[in-house]
Amino acid sequence: MARSKRISVLTDASGAYAAAREGMLVMIVDVIDMSTTLESALDAGALRVLGASPDLQRAPVRVAPLVVGREAARTAREAGTGIIVVAEPRVGSEQERLARCQQLLQGIEREKGVVEAVVPNLGAETPRLTPMKNRVVVAVTGTGGVAFDAAFQECGEVITGTVARTLLQKGLQPALTAVRRARATVGTREGIAVVAASRNSQEDILAAQFIATLLLNEVE
Repeated sequence: MARSKRISVLTDASGAYAAAREGMLVMIVDVIDMSTTLESALDAGALRVLGASPDLQRAPVRVAPLVVGREAARTAREAGTGIIVVAEPRVGSEQERLARCQQLLQGIEREKGVVEAVVPNLGAETPRLTPMKNRVVVAVTGTGGVAFDAAFQECGEVITGTVARTLLQKGLQPALTAVRRARATVGTREGIAVVAASRNSQEDILAAQFIATLLLNEVE
């Protein structure tokens, strides 16, 4: 990656939205647990991972989980596979989780996608609940999902990163995986924005700063 690329650390859905509008690659860091869940899904062989806002979310910027649902369904249909929805509450019934993501499900239905399972957002343990290999996995969460959704509406490609243990990675490995993915994906964009999903979460802010430092120092 060229050293001229900008590396920024931002927070919240508003930061993700602003960075996407500026033509930057957006990486969402939601350590507990959205980005850790999606990184673990990739460990498990997921075809693609996405994030979406829950239905009742007062984000300061535009989100559209129905649009994310349509994209998930198109990707899954073209690959001849199904969709796994990750939702909250972590402790609760499937009906409670489904009630929070009706707009996403409407989008999936419009594009004739098939939801194979709805599972809680449990980080590294989530892929143990249902097979994720070759599936499209969508995390509908109130912080990371909202930030991902906000950026996605502007640029259509958003990535995730974490520093926490994932299904198959530990120590520095998750952060280094995030760095490698960012460098491989940035392309001709203006730079990389590492977005802590919530300004109220010190673990997200510290993780985003750590990943940004690795990027700035050209760590492999």
